[in-house]
Formats: sequence, C-alpha cells, structure tokens
Amino acid sequence: MHKLNFNPYLEKLYNSDKPLIIYKVNNGYNIYTDFSKKILIKKNNINKFFNLFNKKKSKKEIDLFIGFFGYEILCNLLNVKIKNQKKINFYKGIFYKPETLIKIRDNIKIISSIKKHKFKLQFNKTKILSPFKLNINYKKYKKIFDFFSKKIREGETYQIKICTKYKNKSKINPVNFFWKLMKINSSPESFMIRDKDFSIVSCSPETLINKVGNNIITKPIAGTLKKKKKINIKKALNFFRNNDKETKEHNMIVDMERSDLSRICKSGSVKILKQKYVEEYKHLFHYVTT
Repeated sequence: MHKLNFNPYLEKLYNSDKPLIIYKVNNGYNIYTDFSKKILIKKNNINKFFNLFNKKKSKKEIDLFIGFFGYEILCNLLNVKIKNQKKINFYKGIFYKPETLIKIRDNIKIISSIKKHKFKLQFNKTKILSPFKLNINYKKYKKIFDFFSKKIREGETYQIKICTKYKNKSKINPVNFFWKLMKINSSPESFMIRDKDFSIVSCSPETLINKVGNNIITKPIAGTLKKKKKINIKKALNFFRNNDKETKEHNMIVDMERSDLSRICKSGSVKILKQKYVEEYKHLFHYVTT
C-alpha cells in the first residue's frame, strides 16, 4: 500500500462513488479521475476512435485516453476469427478522458482542470454474499486436458491454456481491495478501474506490450519457481537453465512473441535485448526474456 494513503483528498476519493483508474508505474502510481468523456469501444467505431489520435499531439499530461480493449476487439483488428464464445454481458472495451491526474510518488502531485472537486461518500464494507463457485469440475477439466494433449501430439497446436473461473456475489470497496492486493503482490502490471456499474482489479508480472515512441518492448515469462529460504536468484537461474521442460517452454514463448512482433515491426528490427534471466518477486522467481 502506498505510504500516503492517509491524505484527506485521497481518502475522500477512495471512499466516494466517483469513477477512477489506478495504474502502477515504475516509481509509484497514477490515479486518473474526473472523466469528461467515456467511449464504449465497438467493432463499428474502433477506427473513429483511432482517428482521435491523428491530430497534433498535446504535451499536457491529462490530454489522453486511458482504458482497455477486450480480446474480441483485438481479434477484429487483426482479422482473426474466433469461435463463438459464451455470451458475457460485459464491455468490449472502454476508454476514458481524465481531467485530473494524481501522481503518487514520494509525495503527491495533483494535475487537474477541475477547480473544485466534489465527492459523494459511499463507504463499502466487504461482504461475501455467496460462496465461490468454480465453472468446471475436475472431471470436465481432465476431459479438456486429454483432448488438447492429443491435439498437441498430433501437431495441431503447440500451446493451450485451460482457464477456470471462480464466481460469487460480494460487496467490496474495490480501491481498498486493490491496495491490499498491492501489499501482498505488487506486480509491475497492476491497475484498477472503478466505474458506476463495474470494477476491475488486475495484477500481472508480465509485460506483454510497452510502446514508448516507436519502440515496442515485450517481456515474456515462461518458468516460475516458488521462493524458499535456501533458494536465491543464482540458484533459481541454475534450476531453470538445467530444466529441459522450462527451457523448451521458454524458447517457444520467446519465439512466438518475436514472430508476432515481426508482423508489425520494421524488418530486421526485432531483437532480444536480454535473454533468460530471473526476476525476483515477493513469493516467486520468474524466468524472463526482454
């Protein structure tokens, strides 16, 4: 949890019903709020949304949109056909235009076009209203596993991720939940979105895409080792390098991401900057390439 969470302005913001986004950056957190625009991304308006960025670029730190693209929208952009998914009543993508940016570093800096900030306090205590339910049982999971294991052996595919979903009814304060998560697992790719009708809390150690200027960086992770007292970074690195399964999986993921970037980057410009090193986190060691 950041050190300045006692700040009166932030406390009012956290405990209000005002939509906001918290995004982790290298040396702290950015909080975006007071949204003047909210654009629901759909297949028929995606190009219009991109055209907003063809105008002259502004140097103002709050002259931006922040949000997310859903998986289906990204597939549409790449002309990738996907099988009909189970209908989920959720947005394909949303982007917000903030009028206030709060930078949380060693101190707090507020950049805003709003002269007077108003808050409607809404204290949400965590309440678990129903137990968690898993969408598939072990028998169904094993059936899926056996089916795709056969497909891999037949050469139909080389990687499958079987996902499970836990579901329950709860009432939580998503901001407090996010800061508690950061205290336990402060992963570099962490963010939280709170809107009127939904909240998203997410954290991941893996940087899939980071675009700075004309450069794109990806840091694929393939290889995870639980931290123990007698294991340090050097020993973790030796474990990964001497493990045939971890090495083959890592090579496959790196090659796949390099191939993906080669489709959109200048020919010959995709290069490995740092190969097969270990990043240390609170509970785990990860095997990474940049």
